[in-house]
Amino acid sequence: MKRILGCAGLIAALALPLALKAQDQSTSPPPQYVQNPPHSRWDLNHATVGVYGDMFRVNPAHAAAVNFLGLGARVGFNVHPNIALEAEMNYDFVKNYTTINTGTNSGSVGSTTVSTRTRPLTGLFGPKFQFGTSGPFRAFVTGKVGFTEFSHSSTTTASGQTFSNSLDQFGGGTTHFAAYPGGGIEGFFGPIGLRLEAGDQIYFNNGAYNNLRVTFGPEIRF
Repeated sequence: MKRILGCAGLIAALALPLALKAQDQSTSPPPQYVQNPPHSRWDLNHATVGVYGDMFRVNPAHAAAVNFLGLGARVGFNVHPNIALEAEMNYDFVKNYTTINTGTNSGSVGSTTVSTRTRPLTGLFGPKFQFGTSGPFRAFVTGKVGFTEFSHSSTTTASGQTFSNSLDQFGGGTTHFAAYPGGGIEGFFGPIGLRLEAGDQIYFNNGAYNNLRVTFGPEIRF
């Protein structure tokens, strides 16, 4: 009997420190191993969607340059924090004439925007290499390929019907292979930002034609 009581006392003595430690852990808050989780390069850096206004300065052979203006949209999916695959399309439905007066009113600038029956439709796809990832500002370069189509309409009034007709004309003699190298900057306030981009939209029609293209507009990243 004494031996049993002795063994029980020894077990109790050995178990007491473990019980006190368990009680201390149960009454105290769990330790905070990570106060601030590390910032991930994938934060707000999975994809982007945006809309933009564009200026497409066409330089046809043996003719004066024409500035076409329109609207477009793009979507991009990141395959790496620094690499995205983007697709975009825009429809230019008016043209602008800007002149600089060098006569008596030297230095004055005149600008006129008019409707047009010829409307470029552009579709591009390719990679975008971005630097700055999920920070508030980042620069990027891009190289895309696609098409430039100069659709024609019997009316000068642009509408959903004229846009649909331009899609119907795709693949005809007014559709040309296009390549676009460009670059720009993006600035974000959380998920919402602005993007400015410029590049050379080259289309091929019995030779290569270089044309300045500038886009600007809002976008959302997530």
